[in-house]
Amino acid sequence: MTETAAPAPPAASAHPGDTAALAADLVQSVDWVALAPVAVTAAVALLLLLADLFLPERRKPLLGWAAVAGLALATLSLLPLIGEDRSTFCLTTDAAACSYTADGFALTIQLLVLGGALLTALLSVTTVADSKLPPGEYWFLLLSSVAGAALLPAARDLATLVVALEVASLPVFALIALRREDRKASEAALKFFLSSVTATAVSLLGISFVYAATGSLHLRTVAQSLTDVDPRLTVLVPAGIVLTLVGFAFKTAAVPYHFWVPETYVGAPVPVAAYLSVIGKAAGFSGLILVTLYAFPAYASTWGPVVGVLAALTMTVGNVGALRQRPDAPHSAVRLLAWSSVAQAGYLLVPIAAAAYSDDPGRAVGATVAYALMYAVVNLGAFAVVLRLHRAPGAGARPGADGGTRVADFRGLYAAHPPTALALAFFLLCLAGLPPGVIGLFAKVSVFAAAVDAGLGQLAVVMAVNVVIGLVYYLRWTALLFRAPVGAPARLSLPAPVGVALTVTAVAGVVLSGAPQLVLRFVSGSLL
Repeated sequence: MTETAAPAPPAASAHPGDTAALAADLVQSVDWVALAPVAVTAAVALLLLLADLFLPERRKPLLGWAAVAGLALATLSLLPLIGEDRSTFCLTTDAAACSYTADGFALTIQLLVLGGALLTALLSVTTVADSKLPPGEYWFLLLSSVAGAALLPAARDLATLVVALEVASLPVFALIALRREDRKASEAALKFFLSSVTATAVSLLGISFVYAATGSLHLRTVAQSLTDVDPRLTVLVPAGIVLTLVGFAFKTAAVPYHFWVPETYVGAPVPVAAYLSVIGKAAGFSGLILVTLYAFPAYASTWGPVVGVLAALTMTVGNVGALRQRPDAPHSAVRLLAWSSVAQAGYLLVPIAAAAYSDDPGRAVGATVAYALMYAVVNLGAFAVVLRLHRAPGAGARPGADGGTRVADFRGLYAAHPPTALALAFFLLCLAGLPPGVIGLFAKVSVFAAAVDAGLGQLAVVMAVNVVIGLVYYLRWTALLFRAPVGAPARLSLPAPVGVALTVTAVAGVVLSGAPQLVLRFVSGSLL
């Protein structure tokens, strides 16, 4: 039997310095400071799930406060990132092509996500105890979704974008369905799940088309490759771009991907509905901005008209749906806010459509970010008031037999509790864009100006008409707060966590109305 000669040692062994240099080139460094907002949130989620196994039942309410502390810590971890752009998970062959970048845009959206999640957690502390939801599972699912939503604005490749979008979405299905005995919750979770899976599948098909045309998933490389596409792919690329937008349109509740919103908001616990209306939208809009302006700027003529049509349809359908809500119908308060959130999504889409026709798309995106920050504060405040009445009978009427809060239950709220009524009136006026909700007025003007500056006069007219429609149901609800109550005014309890969330949103809204430049500075500077 002949003996096979042993393979010769690699030539690199004679040059240990060269081997070390080659190994260093192949190993990607991880910037944990840049990843801290996402990593801290995910780590706290896992710790809470483990702690739930060992804590006795009477001490499990501590998990809620631990979640609040963890989200506060994740928010504080943004501070070291201010003023500099940091990237990690970059290609070894192209240091500029990275999968994660903490820049001004990412930090702004992460602040919105983590701040909104912190307020959602405060609203959830009482709800988890009252509804007897399993605390370990609830807090794990909520913080897991927050981690995905915080990852999404910093993602800089299509694969990471899709993973972040699914991490932000999948835990919410379970959150909605945690009330196993509630048929509405199960139905809402199933609708949300089926709709989301379908939208994701369509987006993945579009991403596969884009990858086939460009050979890359990194947004920067995709943008460069799309400037010079093979003529044989002139149909494939536009089709891929349009299909890719579907998943993000679903998350933003844009028409026609909005049909899950009313039933899902009603079936979910009120804090989860608030979370979907704010943090879910922030994640969806950040992803939509990234794929359109970072990856597909060369095809603005393709996605610009699509987003413009979506904006017009979304604001119109949302406002008409909200206008049709009967004040005495079960769950009408949450349903009205659900349809209102669809309408607000339409306004948020307007500057993105304008960016396709603008010489400075970064300024147009700034209008969307400014509007999103305003909307997050006042909408969370409105949900805090709804949650408060959801726990106790309203000022002059009792909630429906199924526990749903009706708009009619807010009649005479000022007589029962003036501060709460004034806070809700302020939030509704901000959403309507009327004084003293100055920040709402300024945000709407900035969105309107973005459309006019881009030459989208028809879209601006549609927006103006829809703003007038919105005034009807916002003012109708506001007027109801100050009408004489039916019967004796009821005393309303104010749980400490809900009171803190309500106070924070009210103070923030007043401060922003007094100094709107704190938010509107995003309009004057480019975030891209």
